[in-house]
Amino acid sequence: MLIFDALQSHILDVFKLPVFRAKKEVFNWLKTGEKTIDIRKSKGQRGEIATYLSGRKVLRMKINKREIGRLDQVVREDNYKQVIPSASRMEEALEYLRQIYGSCDGDFTAYYVTTP
Repeated sequence: MLIFDALQSHILDVFKLPVFRAKKEVFNWLKTGEKTIDIRKSKGQRGEIATYLSGRKVLRMKINKREIGRLDQVVREDNYKQVIPSASRMEEALEYLRQIYGSCDGDFTAYYVTTP
C-alpha cells in the first residue's frame, strides 16, 4: 500500500491534479451537482481536474474557474448556495466553513467545478 500511495502521489504531482479530502456530506453534494463551488483555505492549486476523496470513494471534477481572496470575498450572497447547499442564509454558509477551517484569516480559493 505504501508503494501505491507513493506512486499515486508522484502521478498527481506530475500532472498537477489537486487532491482534496471531503466530508461525506460535501462529497455527496459535489457528486449530485448541488455543490458547484468548493472553497479551500490556500492560494490555490494548479490543474484542470480536482480529485475528491471521501473514505474509499473518489470523484473527479473539472475546474472551470478559480477565485482567490478573503472568505467574505469568495463566498457572497449570489453564490453561497452553490458553496453550502443546506445553508438558508449566507451567514450559515460562512459559519459552516468557519467550523471546518477555524480561522477565516488569509487566502481562500473558490474552485468552480463540474463533472467532466
